[in-house]
Amino acid sequence: MHDPNQNHADIVCDVCGCSTHVPGYGQQHGTLQALWGYGSQHDGERYRVHLCEPCFFQTLAYLRQERRINRLFEDEQPVDDQAFGRVARDDFFGES
Repeated sequence: MHDPNQNHADIVCDVCGCSTHVPGYGQQHGTLQALWGYGSQHDGERYRVHLCEPCFFQTLAYLRQERRINRLFEDEQPVDDQAFGRVARDDFFGES
């Protein structure tokens, strides 16, 4: 049975090394992960990177920039780069 008083290991950001624990709210982190399967160059490899909030959004900004560069000369440009990767908004309790 789960003991609510039990201390769990803190998850630290794999980029900057900062704690992802927010006092009173628990672990607050993003995860970049992949499991490569048959036919890929990395078949059987699994990756998981934990990111604190600042590092997550810096990584997302980098990916947005790469997306803009890769689509620079396309006729159809993405409508809202700020929504890139977002799957929900105002989902305070993870219900979506």
